[in-house]
Amino acid sequence: KDRNQAITALLQQHACDIIIADDGLQHYRMGRDVEICVVDGQRRFGNGWCLPAGPLRESVSRLASCDFVVINGETMHMRGDTLVNLATAETQPLSAWIGKTVHVVTGIGNPQRFIETLEQAGLQVIPHLYPDHHAFTGTELCVDDAHPILMTEKDAVKCRQFAVQHAWYLPIEAVLSEDFAQTLLTRLQGLPYG
Repeated sequence: KDRNQAITALLQQHACDIIIADDGLQHYRMGRDVEICVVDGQRRFGNGWCLPAGPLRESVSRLASCDFVVINGETMHMRGDTLVNLATAETQPLSAWIGKTVHVVTGIGNPQRFIETLEQAGLQVIPHLYPDHHAFTGTELCVDDAHPILMTEKDAVKCRQFAVQHAWYLPIEAVLSEDFAQTLLTRLQGLPYG
């Protein structure tokens, strides 16, 4: 994937003021005005090694050139409180599922965080874990009991075509600390075209 071509195509179609590139730090050809690195507050830097020996895409020294380093769980936390049905888009509060047993079907890089979120909300989890970026075929949504299936929104995008009535996903939003949000806004407004 050529991110520069994608950005050019995006700008031809839409009047954008800001483009946020997920996993963009290592794409050096891509222009940028502000670099924000989000660090997993639980795993931090793992064993400190880069892929494939460790979890890092670049060495920790790269952080010195970033404008902001955001720690998930400190400067930012994740919030999800409403479940969405994969087939019907019906919504239910996560709190209404306290005590329910659910199948968690997911193919994300850190499934434990998602599982912990659900367990902390009072759900009993039966995990069905697949590798990050798993290409779902639909068979993963076939469970042998009546318990509902829960997945991340990232997984739901890949499973919409297999939408079954008992599958739900939990949208998550990143909530920035007020101090960081104000600092970032001030920085963006200070850009020549801000």
